[in-house]
Amino acid sequence: MTLSKILFIGDYQLINIDIKKKLHKLGYIVSAITDLGGNVISKISEENPNIVLIDISSSGKINTLDITDKIQQKLNIPVLYLADYSQDQRLYKSHCRQQEYGIFKHYNERELYAVIEKALYTHKFENRVQSQQRWLTVINCMACAVVVTDNHGDIEVMNPAAELLTGWQQYEVLGQNIAQVLSIRDSHTGEKIENLVQKVILTSEVINLPDNCMLMAKNGKQIPIGDSISPIYDRNGNITGAVIVFQDISERKQIEAQLLQNAFYDSLTLLPNRVLFQDRLQQAFERGKRQKDYKFAVLFLDLDGFKEINDRFGHSMGDDFLATIARCLESCLRSGDTIARFGGDEFAILLEDIVDITVAIQVAQRINETLESSLDVNGYQIFTTASIGITLSNHDYEEPGLLLRDADIAMYRAKGNGKANYVVFQK
Repeated sequence: MTLSKILFIGDYQLINIDIKKKLHKLGYIVSAITDLGGNVISKISEENPNIVLIDISSSGKINTLDITDKIQQKLNIPVLYLADYSQDQRLYKSHCRQQEYGIFKHYNERELYAVIEKALYTHKFENRVQSQQRWLTVINCMACAVVVTDNHGDIEVMNPAAELLTGWQQYEVLGQNIAQVLSIRDSHTGEKIENLVQKVILTSEVINLPDNCMLMAKNGKQIPIGDSISPIYDRNGNITGAVIVFQDISERKQIEAQLLQNAFYDSLTLLPNRVLFQDRLQQAFERGKRQKDYKFAVLFLDLDGFKEINDRFGHSMGDDFLATIARCLESCLRSGDTIARFGGDEFAILLEDIVDITVAIQVAQRINETLESSLDVNGYQIFTTASIGITLSNHDYEEPGLLLRDADIAMYRAKGNGKANYVVFQK
């Protein structure tokens, strides 16, 4: 246990021998400053006392109130005054304020101890309150939502940003377990995410909220959130609770979705682009190596006469035509198949998990049958057909790009045979 240190300011020779003995007997360390010349605050700081005792019955050289103000403002140390019973009370009152404490030299040990300990306790309590108030002020000013819990997960603090985001008011949730108030679900599966706060408290580890975290607000609104949950420690290193800091990341998710769209999808037709198609083709190729019975086919498609459409109606109409064609081609496929625009009027199709080449041929036939009907584009009836090359997967292929190459070769063979045609690649 650390002993409290009392610093005496005044004529140390005049301090009552009895009170000095009492202070030592009570377990306090006593030191003194008798020379008030120079920087008194610096001298006090060097002594680093827990409490300062000023003898107001010593010479009138000491400006008690001035020294007290400096001690409390610059050093934040409590101040006591030493006086005689016989001393004029007006002198005592002129040196002390109502909230300050006085020690009379003839106090018995119990009274003396009570006055000192009360001053120390009050000072510590006021510091704690001020610290908590500053802490709460900072939390309440934060733009991020903040919720603080005890070590049982019961809510102690919820700042205004958290109230706004969750729809709950702090007075409604104080003392309630955070798992009952902060409902978090997986945005992909809709399943409730485990009590992450309790996990933090048990493991003593900081946990980042998953990317798929969806907050279910009080009004039922679903809000994507992100950030972290951290344990709170006391001075002894014991966990006293947890703090969850989170924010609405809807805008970030929208930006990420747009970046994803730009990176993997064609802006004109909204179909997957070459990059995404090749990635899916790679996955199908790897699956085919693992599963002997797994088959897939690649179709490469080029529109017949697209240049004439551009020349006749203009490029703007040509763009609208391609967007219409994209929807038309999608209608010919299963939901799990992939169709991508490779640029211009070229498209690639990936048919996964098929029985044999017959399925790919049927798709090619269905596409051309669909294209035989006129397409309404901005009020114009436009006809087109397609030349299609087909490649079926087999274990002779060493890399997925070779299937795409052979489908392209077969497409040019189909175009050479006439419009509205398909060819299955043969070596």
